[in-house]
Amino acid sequence: MTFVVTEDCIKCKYTDCVEVCPVDCFHEGPNFLVIDPDECIDCTLCEPECPIEAIMSEDDVPENQQQFIQLNAELSQEWPVITVQKEAPEDADDWVGKPDKLKLLER
Repeated sequence: MTFVVTEDCIKCKYTDCVEVCPVDCFHEGPNFLVIDPDECIDCTLCEPECPIEAIMSEDDVPENQQQFIQLNAELSQEWPVITVQKEAPEDADDWVGKPDKLKLLER
């Protein structure tokens, strides 16, 4: 089992989670973070650090978010590792809780 970054992270991209990860499994894209499922050790440290609750156990991903399991696996192979917290985008708070953000994902 692994943890998964879900749709809520798109355009919010808070990085509070990356510094607590003991295995550097987070990868950063232009407006989204992903977790490499091959690196994740299911330690649970990242989940409570996400201020918008965009990280969840693979077993808890809702039906309408299931595509993010594969997206995390795919994009973690393309994007660079991130290990240091960065400032969130200036408009991050404006995107919290907005639905249907998958179309806004930048690769």
